[in-house]
Amino acid sequence: MIKKSAFLIALLLLFCSTSLAEQDYQQQRDHLVQRIKDNVALNNDYLLSEHIDARVLDVIRFVPRHEFVPQKYRKHAYKNRPLPIGFGQTISQPVIVAIMTDLLQLKQKNHVLEIGTGSGYQAAVLARLVDKVYSIEIVEELFERSSRDLKRLGFDNVATRSGDGYFGWPEQAPFDRIIVTAANSHIPPSLIKQLKPGGRMVLPVGGRFLLQHLVLVIKDVDGNVTTQQLLPVKFVPLTGQH
Repeated sequence: MIKKSAFLIALLLLFCSTSLAEQDYQQQRDHLVQRIKDNVALNNDYLLSEHIDARVLDVIRFVPRHEFVPQKYRKHAYKNRPLPIGFGQTISQPVIVAIMTDLLQLKQKNHVLEIGTGSGYQAAVLARLVDKVYSIEIVEELFERSSRDLKRLGFDNVATRSGDGYFGWPEQAPFDRIIVTAANSHIPPSLIKQLKPGGRMVLPVGGRFLLQHLVLVIKDVDGNVTTQQLLPVKFVPLTGQH
């Protein structure tokens, strides 16, 4: 009887500890959303809007970013900064995740292609806003880790694959929206081809040691493509055989 009581007490303490930790993470996400709002307001000269869509901010409040970073960096998970995730890669700064997601102007029925799964965090954010996300990661170890984490956390509408994202995912094309989370010196022609008429793509363009800019690509209903250079950014380079 004593052993059973001790077990129940330990279980209760564990539950309370977990609940308190989740409450703390939620408070940190709430504060992060406010910092994102403030940052966007300060940089609206570079952007197409003074505000981030409320749906995007609600998802930032919901998705547990700490679950997508290595354990030793979890105490920094809700700071508005990129963090290392291994293999020379990073999880993007939350404000950049919010801005890029907002620029896509997502609709629930959209099918989205992400180039550079990385930690899986951006894919998780997208997954709460659209029906299907297809995400490609070239680093095999990151592909395996992010795939496990997305499945473990219940993001079942994300399909992942290991491969060179420069060439897109032709078997699943065309896509309503495309997002690229690594910088390239130019916009990959294969991705423009795989973007549906009426679609939007957001990606960083520029060299590794040169100035990079976030670029919005719009393909109109007739297939004509226009680009718009927005705010300066700094991303890890897109890698692969290209």
